Amino acid sequence: MKALLALLAAPLVFAATPYEKLLKLSKDGNGVIKLDPKSYDLLTSPRRTWSASVQLTALDKRRKCSPCREFDPAWNAIAKAWTSVPQEQRDNHFFATLDFDDGPTVFQKLGLSSAPVVFAFAPTEGNRASRQTVPDKYDFSDGFEAGPLAEFLSRHTPTKIPYHDPIDWTRVLLTTIFGLSILLSIRFASPILQIRNMPYVGGGGWIAAGFQSQYGQEVHVVAFIYGLLSFAFLMLVLVVPSQSSPNRQRAQIYLWSAVIIIIYSVLVSLFRVKNRGYPFKLFL
Repeated sequence: MKALLALLAAPLVFAATPYEKLLKLSKDGNGVIKLDPKSYDLLTSPRRTWSASVQLTALDKRRKCSPCREFDPAWNAIAKAWTSVPQEQRDNHFFATLDFDDGPTVFQKLGLSSAPVVFAFAPTEGNRASRQTVPDKYDFSDGFEAGPLAEFLSRHTPTKIPYHDPIDWTRVLLTTIFGLSILLSIRFASPILQIRNMPYVGGGGWIAAGFQSQYGQEVHVVAFIYGLLSFAFLMLVLVVPSQSSPNRQRAQIYLWSAVIIIIYSVLVSLFRVKNRGYPFKLFL
């Protein structure tokens, strides 16, 4: 009789708890649980000691959800950063993704007609229990960048998500080129001015009239203007298209276009000083 009772109780002993199931799913997904309706209900159980961040998306090309594909790398970067947290904190917060094709009934239950959507679920039991029963929804008004998302999710995690924006090597390269161009222009212009015995500034100003003479300060200013103009063009061509936020991209287009127009206007006005018969001008 005792042997029979032990045999019947064995499945109960070895059955995994919901928390253990989630740990295994997270490990199998390299830190991101791939959800279906059943695992979604398990993760968002009304009685949970863990918190969770859930991305609801539609990555299949048939869905034609370009925002979903644009946002997914940022989501994965945040989830990857969370895997570097000590296990004690890491195992108390889960990252998960539910694709529309894997759980359309969940989208219907939540009343979602668009994607992507990010929900942050707080624990309902334990030391971190919250009275908030409705998940916190992320506002995409700041775009699809990972930085603002990490700040939002960190309000719901046991510890801050250790995410850092990757180094913008394009900006570093452009800054280096700009700095070197200024240094080289000064380095190679100075000997020429010394050979021609040209002063750094003149008595009547810092621009020498005509094309047969020039002052040292004039060379430096013109070189700086050309360098700034080149930098503005490079920012507009290389950096602006890579911005993931539409609002930030639009603002930078206006900014660098205005900088180009203003700088070119200054350049034309300097040319009119050198050649007083030049009839054209731009703003200045």
